[in-house]
Amino acid sequence: MSTMRSALADFIHLFYPHVCAGCGSDIIDIDRQLCLYCISQLPSTHFFNQPGNPVEKNFYGRLNVVNAASGYFFTKHSLIEAVIYELKYKGNKLIGFEMGERLGHLLANSRFNDIDIIIPLPLNAQRFKKRGYNQAEVLSEGIGSIWNKPVVANAVIRNVNTETQTHKGRISRWENMDGVFAVAEPSIIQDKHVLLVDDVVTTGASLEACGAEILKVSGAKISIATLAYTI
Repeated sequence: MSTMRSALADFIHLFYPHVCAGCGSDIIDIDRQLCLYCISQLPSTHFFNQPGNPVEKNFYGRLNVVNAASGYFFTKHSLIEAVIYELKYKGNKLIGFEMGERLGHLLANSRFNDIDIIIPLPLNAQRFKKRGYNQAEVLSEGIGSIWNKPVVANAVIRNVNTETQTHKGRISRWENMDGVFAVAEPSIIQDKHVLLVDDVVTTGASLEACGAEILKVSGAKISIATLAYTI
């Protein structure tokens, strides 16, 4: 039976090859999205056990965060850019969950040790409708599967459908986020240490705006984790 199953898998692979989302190699486990070589090439930041790392410094004087960190460095035309492109624009939720699992391992072995709940940064409703999912929520589910923390996707909502932040400058990004987020379920957040999750932090304007609303809830604390940090 195992021989027949193996032959069937080889036949399917011939016409529907399963390849690495990073380099295109077909030398990859069937349930993985990145091959071992690409995994070894991911540009780790090692920020999760580094107090005062660049992500935390990004929020100094702007948002009272307990901890903040990103898993990997983001640069143009890099492997991590390809991974995020797959997640956001190619419908590859599996790679988002896989990278979320990697973040989960980093968090579980870090100073982020008293988180109560995980909240993904809410997505613009128009982009959610077009994409069919929130990439931050996919990452959060991956984190929660490893770290055993509850993911609450409806506690915070996005009131305003902002324009894309991609081509905006630092000041424009902050102005673009004014009044965008609101807490829909304060009782879920009250007296909780929230981990706010997103895919990439550049200026941090969206995370700052969302985090500021969370901190209006009595007893709430906030930490931030993202897949990547733009350098």
